[in-house]
Amino acid sequence: MNGRTVRDLRRANRTAVLQRLYFDGPLSRFELGPATGLSSGSVSNVVADLVADGLLEEAGSVDSDGGRPRTLLRVAPGSGHMIGVDVGETRVRVELFDLTLTELARAERPLTQRSYDVEAIVGHIRDGIAEVLAGTATEPEALLGVGIGVPGIVAHTPESGAVVHGQTIGWDAVPLEALLRTGSPLPGSVRYFIDNGAKTLGQAEMWFGGGRGARSAVVVLFGSGVGACLVTPEVEHGRAVEWGHLTVRVRGRRCRCGALGCLEAYAGAESLLERWREEGGRPAEGVDEETALAAMLAAAHPADDTPGDPVALAVLEETAEYLGAGLSDLINLFQPERIIVGGWAGLQLGARFLPAVRRHATAYALRYPAEKVTVDLGRLGPDAVTVGAAILPLADFFARGGRRPEPAPEGPAPAWRAALEERSPH
Repeated sequence: MNGRTVRDLRRANRTAVLQRLYFDGPLSRFELGPATGLSSGSVSNVVADLVADGLLEEAGSVDSDGGRPRTLLRVAPGSGHMIGVDVGETRVRVELFDLTLTELARAERPLTQRSYDVEAIVGHIRDGIAEVLAGTATEPEALLGVGIGVPGIVAHTPESGAVVHGQTIGWDAVPLEALLRTGSPLPGSVRYFIDNGAKTLGQAEMWFGGGRGARSAVVVLFGSGVGACLVTPEVEHGRAVEWGHLTVRVRGRRCRCGALGCLEAYAGAESLLERWREEGGRPAEGVDEETALAAMLAAAHPADDTPGDPVALAVLEETAEYLGAGLSDLINLFQPERIIVGGWAGLQLGARFLPAVRRHATAYALRYPAEKVTVDLGRLGPDAVTVGAAILPLADFFARGGRRPEPAPEGPAPAWRAALEERSPH
């Protein structure tokens, strides 16, 4: 015996069917058997259960060999909703998704002068949630949860829930979950899933983007700062690693975190623009970093035949080398199959500088792991952090077999009731 109960087995079977239909559907009951490893009887029971719960729906039919057409099944998009939040470097973005991660509504709140005032951020999140719900007439009770990607290390405590340690943005043990609960537009039954933004980016790329199918990968978030998410068979859902605060130069430039010589102090978009300014360049004034970086790229590589800004080009090329050196450390430490570069700055720079980054990564890394890794751009665009944040409650929902968490009982259940529930067929 492995200690699994009937309820555990039922939940695992529901999870297997839901996930297979989610990623590979529509499929027939006949196809679900070999796809999930379940018997035809188990598939029929699970499908009937999920259809009764409104999680599956018919999606046409397909001819069979000499028999009746087989009915195709798919996950019902409207059977659940999630909210994804990206606490980014220039804005707070809130998006409402259906169960198949189709965006239904979006709200954005710009951050003025890179202000990470905690009360303002909490207000932006609350207001954004209320706006996307009102705009679609979605009942708050219908939400599977709210996923939030934040800059910094997230600790989960029994007293305060998710607590954010965001040294680079001045957040010292901010009890973000508890603050959101106070005055929240959501009922207490709706859970918050708060994690590092690099991890939510990693979730999205591993489910739907450049990491799909890989057993091990590192997903890099390159924006104003830099971070990464490590995914291995041992860390299936990914673990955020503070890659941006790897020391690349002893007694080097001062980083936003206060230390000297961090990778982020050389490769982050904020420091990149600052280095251009220090070398005599003229970054665009009065615009956000995304616009300023686009202007720097245009200065280095004009669209016409005029000569580019040699200072901007030199800084960008040096940044490519720093990034490559930083990636070489990830290659040597974790020996991943793939490295995926995402984030708004990574996507802006990647089209032109990714070959140079690959070349430097290979030159600095050990030969054996470097020969086995691919380095590519993320496929999901700048909204990937928000999508990945929404995946956090969705993954929890799937792990529960497509069942919502039951309200906590006010007292311990009688022993006879617990035993009866374990034996219940549904």
